[in-house]
Amino acid sequence: MLAIHHPDQALHDPDQVFRTGRFIAQPDRSERYRIFLDAAHQDGHAIVEAPLGGLEPILEVHDAGYVAFLQTVHARWSAHPDYGPVAIPNVHPTHRMHRKPTELLGEFGWYSNSTSCPITADTWRSVNASAQAAIHAADRLAGPERAVYALCRPPGHHAYPDLMSGVCFLNNAAIAAHRLTKSHGKVALVDIDVHHGNGTQFIFYERADVLFCSIHVDPNLTAPYYAGYADECGAGAGQGLTFNQPLPWGTQDPAWLDAVEGALSRVRAFAPSALVVSLGFDAAEHDPVGAFGITGDGFAEAARRFARLALPTLLVQEGGYLSPHLGGYLSRFLGAFERPSA
Repeated sequence: MLAIHHPDQALHDPDQVFRTGRFIAQPDRSERYRIFLDAAHQDGHAIVEAPLGGLEPILEVHDAGYVAFLQTVHARWSAHPDYGPVAIPNVHPTHRMHRKPTELLGEFGWYSNSTSCPITADTWRSVNASAQAAIHAADRLAGPERAVYALCRPPGHHAYPDLMSGVCFLNNAAIAAHRLTKSHGKVALVDIDVHHGNGTQFIFYERADVLFCSIHVDPNLTAPYYAGYADECGAGAGQGLTFNQPLPWGTQDPAWLDAVEGALSRVRAFAPSALVVSLGFDAAEHDPVGAFGITGDGFAEAARRFARLALPTLLVQEGGYLSPHLGGYLSRFLGAFERPSA
């Protein structure tokens, strides 16, 4: 399988985030990028470095003011002599607040809903490179390739058009899916990250050309908390084209694969011309998130089922955090996708 990446994706590497009243280790370390890339190399997949193209494909999904903010916020932050080395807001608007300020801290809070998206001097380079990997992968899928893996890190599925959230800044899968609608028409996007793809859902919630299905831990129990419930089904032209399957904490292979099959049934009924998979491995039994207990066999079986759809397929990396098993999960998934009848 063709794997797309860019080395700038490893530049963003803050070591801590503030959660639950304390500083904890940042889950999205740049080592994830190297682990995934090494696994693809070791398994003999073709590796291509994505070109760093223009912003046009990003701006078709994301707000221009937000993108400009991502490009400039660290320089603005660093101009304040009393601010720390990592940019992070400490105020955020609620649903009662509707005015975007221009002062830095207020504007930062407007574009961020949590403390999980610290920004360093290299963050923009990394998130742009991650998005460009997804864009180039979508373009390769529009050609002769039938399946492409986009090694996207930082991940993206929590990012809204104008909001960073949950270690996500630009929504790589949504950018790629939107781009594929131009070459393939209808596109299905299935998110198997253990957390709900709330940003992706929002982007396509009222669109008729993209089906969004998500299999995730019940948001009553953990982030993103405010989206991902089963009664969220789309609106307007997208009515019925959002399909959420929230599952209990500790879900194992059989129930998870049943949910995968439920999503694939929706995909077949929608009859798209291309498939995007938001490929998270944080549902794994050895992942530090610890929400589900999906095994390597479970991921391999899911991969075979996706492959049997026989659609041009773009796999976009989302979560999956540091453990000795992380690269193995990717190897199992890509290998099974390439050999669905084995």
